[in-house]
Amino acid sequence: MALLSSRPKWPTLPEYFHDWALVDVETSGLRPGRDRVLSLAILTLDAHGNRTGEFSTLLDPGCDPGPVHVHGLTSARLAGAPTFEDIAPEVGALLGGRVLVAHNAQFDYDFLAHEFARVRSWVPVGRRLCTLALNRLVGPETPDLKLGTLAEHYGVRQLKAHDAQDDVRVLSGILRGSLAAAEQLGLALPLLECPPRQDYKPYVPKTPCPYRNPGRLTPGGPLVQGMKIAITGETRLSREELVARSVAAGLNVTTSVSGQTGVVVTNDPGAGSAKLRRAVTEGVPLVDEAAYLRLLESVRPGQTKGTARQRPAERPPAAERAAEPEPAPEVPAQRTAAPGRPDAPTDRPLTGRRVLVLGGTHDEAAEARVLAVALGASAAVNLSASVTDVVVLPGGEADRRMRRVTALGLPVHDTAWLLAPTPAPEPATGSRPDPAPDTSAVLVRGAVIDLADTGTPWTVSASWRQQTASDVDVVAFAIDAQEQVAGDEDFVFYGAPEHPDGTVRLATDGPTEQSVTADLDRLPLEVRRVVIAAALDGAATFSDVGAIEITATRGIGAAPTARATLDAATSERTMILAEMYRRGEAWRLRAVGQGYDHGLADMARGYGVDVAE
Repeated sequence: MALLSSRPKWPTLPEYFHDWALVDVETSGLRPGRDRVLSLAILTLDAHGNRTGEFSTLLDPGCDPGPVHVHGLTSARLAGAPTFEDIAPEVGALLGGRVLVAHNAQFDYDFLAHEFARVRSWVPVGRRLCTLALNRLVGPETPDLKLGTLAEHYGVRQLKAHDAQDDVRVLSGILRGSLAAAEQLGLALPLLECPPRQDYKPYVPKTPCPYRNPGRLTPGGPLVQGMKIAITGETRLSREELVARSVAAGLNVTTSVSGQTGVVVTNDPGAGSAKLRRAVTEGVPLVDEAAYLRLLESVRPGQTKGTARQRPAERPPAAERAAEPEPAPEVPAQRTAAPGRPDAPTDRPLTGRRVLVLGGTHDEAAEARVLAVALGASAAVNLSASVTDVVVLPGGEADRRMRRVTALGLPVHDTAWLLAPTPAPEPATGSRPDPAPDTSAVLVRGAVIDLADTGTPWTVSASWRQQTASDVDVVAFAIDAQEQVAGDEDFVFYGAPEHPDGTVRLATDGPTEQSVTADLDRLPLEVRRVVIAAALDGAATFSDVGAIEITATRGIGAAPTARATLDAATSERTMILAEMYRRGEAWRLRAVGQGYDHGLADMARGYGVDVAE
């Protein structure tokens, strides 16, 4: 199903009517808060797509401009430009009351939020729309979703890449085309709420403890660098000084107690605080402040954490590298089909097709998706331009998407079709051609692919059905060979969306899409796996959410290298979606799909994260 992209009209549905502020920034680096905005362009549109305002400027960041070979903004060009503080009132007036639009919107939004924080204010944006996330829902017939590719698809001429003023002009054409395609599919816009925040602070490097956790303090034994230390109750020294001395000695001070805690410092062991109750439950030793200060005088050296691996040109010859066994965690079998292989034959009857299942119970829909994948198709969770077939189970006729399915002329089948699928009919003369076949590897549970070593970070995105009432949180754990995190900073989640060294990051791209990006080349050698999971808030289970589709991509806007659609059982509240793991000198991706009845806190504790009660 290919959607027309020539001369798209502005949408007519009232739910698409918003005042828009299209934004593009060029920056000195990739980390908001640490790096700075070098140039900014804003284009405002009314609810009918008419231009209402325009603003662009270079900015003096007060720092090195970074990758000049990318953006061309040298220190000489930026000299004499205004600072962000100079333009903040005008920028705030343009953004206020409008939906912020950007391609990879979290990047632009976070940079603006930190710039406003530097001038003791906050970004006046209530909602944002990412055109990259919108086009992942639309599924246009393009080789990738990069800005230049979408510009060509929607008939917009790009004059100068990485130029904020030209990029925002191109973005206006992409927005017009994307909204028209989304309206044709009946999609709800992936608008993301952005409540005003004042907690963005200038970047302050947080240095993780450089030593591995050696375990607990033994009776009569010394403290060892890397031990996890918790402090509770009143202390004679100020808490700040006690923490500072501990950190200076190489200890890892935590704010809660778990089975990984080495010792709890307390002057009142009978106080009954939550930390003390947990220490008793876990068998963590207690010491008073005076004894702890004596132990601090002779802390034993610890084992340093591994450094990042060498780049390929610097690695020793293969003969000098020891082979490692491939990890094989317990992975549930497919409910109705044998596990597939990435190198499965390409002559299966549904190879290259994309199937959307509507209706049925949770288990019936999951079974239908498994059958479709076993026949070579990929299973969609939302209606998009890439969908080629729709399977309707009992009750699916009432799905709100059926009206669009009928209007678009998509083939509709019952479950019998999955038992004996027929070839796709030839398109009628003058009708829209089918989309190009889906060329990404379709993975079933347990299937594995190699991740190319190009120096570009890999991103695993998770998406689920629009209009899902339950909140889904995607998280990541960077774990060692003992299936444990080296420190709490190795747990990346909504409250701490970036590892302090930037190697693992969580992004929220829309109400029903979140992604984890891992810079595999920069991960310490002790990190053996990056586990990516989804958790549901409250009492909801995956029967309320349905399937979650994951895709693996290399680079912003790149075409998916692999995809998998995963279903958990009706009672399960957390699910491991995928894992990126080391295999010798290389990395691999495994689709997992293992669900659990417990919540996120229990999952995190299982990986050694200190989770407060």
